[in-house]
Amino acid sequence: MQFDYFLCIEKDTKLWYHRAMNVGITCQHQGKDGFFTVCWSKLQKADRHTIARSVPAVGGIYEIYWMDDHNHLRLLTVGNARYGGLRSEIRRLTDPSLVENPEVVQILNEKTIWFRYAPCDSIADMADVVWFFRKTYFPENPGVSHSGRFTRIFIKEWAPDQVRWID
Repeated sequence: MQFDYFLCIEKDTKLWYHRAMNVGITCQHQGKDGFFTVCWSKLQKADRHTIARSVPAVGGIYEIYWMDDHNHLRLLTVGNARYGGLRSEIRRLTDPSLVENPEVVQILNEKTIWFRYAPCDSIADMADVVWFFRKTYFPENPGVSHSGRFTRIFIKEWAPDQVRWID
């Protein structure tokens, strides 16, 4: 498991300290096979303050959801952001004033939006994991390519809120 550290401030004493995030992506190579473990952050409601406060400004992958009328999460998008980009990319994709697609703007304005992320510093790992998820969710057109390092990719997900798409 990958640990990333970020600065936190204690609410009452205003003391600064480092805190470990046990979220991220790990990869093990076995011949031409890649075995990934994705440890997601907890699902959080998307608003600019929550994103600014809780999402690190590092590379990684993200998933953005909206809640339907039956209280089911519906996947809006899955993607990756390079170094420094998780915070800004999630913010950009969840702010109706920054999105150009009218259908997505309507969802962002009318529905509750949720997100989660997994930091990663390897562009190739991000490409493989995002390709796998998009190929699983949107088999007719994943819209991204993998790194080409592996002939087979296997994913194991861990999520603190038990929302997993791949078992």
